[in-house]
Amino acid sequence: MTSVKQIQVTFDCAEPDRVARFWSQVLGYEHVGSACVDPSGAGPRLYFQRVPEGKVVKNRLHLDVRVGTGLVGDERVAALESECARLVALGAVRVRLLRADGVNESCLVMQDIEGNEFCLD
Repeated sequence: MTSVKQIQVTFDCAEPDRVARFWSQVLGYEHVGSACVDPSGAGPRLYFQRVPEGKVVKNRLHLDVRVGTGLVGDERVAALESECARLVALGAVRVRLLRADGVNESCLVMQDIEGNEFCLD
């Protein structure tokens, strides 16, 4: 049996080029048409395809943008807030901060420019 070598994460959206440009800026990926490509080749390719219908419910899958890895408490929240400010300037929307609860560390829920949820983790 052959093992999978690469994956691509595909998003339905109304404006593929616009959303791909946003995510390229978020992740530091290269913007290639309707896709985002990790210049190091380590991360998955993100592809954005146009669909006629709009988003109507919460995502069943979302991306976690890992900016607080290894940080805890106020230091972690400060890193999340700093990245949140950068992404809001790109057009993202802050939804809510989920504070550490003894099981999970703090994370910040956001939406991209078409309302797709993602987390700063």
